[in-house]
Amino acid sequence: MKTSLHGTGCGDSCCLRVQNLSVHIGSDQILSDVNLHVHCGELAALIGPNGAGKSTFLKAVLGQREYEGIIVFSAPGQRGRKPKIGYVPQSPTFDPGDPVSVADLFVCCQSRRPAFLGCSKAMREKILDCLDRVHATELIDKRVGSLSGGELQRVLLALALEPIPNILILDEPLSGVDVEGQSGLMDMLDEIRNTYDLSILMTTHDFSMLPRYADQVVLIDRKVLAAGSAEEVLASEAFQTVFHRQGGAAK
Repeated sequence: MKTSLHGTGCGDSCCLRVQNLSVHIGSDQILSDVNLHVHCGELAALIGPNGAGKSTFLKAVLGQREYEGIIVFSAPGQRGRKPKIGYVPQSPTFDPGDPVSVADLFVCCQSRRPAFLGCSKAMREKILDCLDRVHATELIDKRVGSLSGGELQRVLLALALEPIPNILILDEPLSGVDVEGQSGLMDMLDEIRNTYDLSILMTTHDFSMLPRYADQVVLIDRKVLAAGSAEEVLASEAFQTVFHRQGGAAK
């Protein structure tokens, strides 16, 4: 395993380069020779069937999974320091009857103050600033368990954006979000990457949004089967084969 803090041939513009990444779990090879190059400000989408290794790939990038190959990080003004990474995991669930509010969740994640002691005025102002980044200040006092799928994703994004990362990694952010909410969420992600000039690496099973939002799409099924623009990958023979479609529209 090798992780570097410096770019290779991209100056300070390159955020993430993955070269020849492979992952084994026991005797099983989960990923083989995967390559990916994401520049600052780009949105890269990983697609593939269930069990293709998408979440494993993200965990390797996050340093949560042993791997073979090279992961190179570089970010403007951060030479010699590891770039900040924001992460939203796949489909977290909360008990609908749990009294924990959005403010309580922020206190637990970002403050040493016990949540049962309440939220200080300064902390509440900080939480509102974080929620404002995702246009969700009205959610601060709502119970986490009562949030819709789209509302929960906004709250989790607000947490992942504090502090502002160089790379935002999202595992199935559209899962559990209705069609209207998906469009709004992708618009917001587009706004975030342009506002903060950060990279976004996400997995998704919803392909309809990709031509509009993704700078590049990588189809993997344990190895890279196709990579390029959304139009190129969705029209590829590999995509048709993996998803058993004969020229039909993507989901």
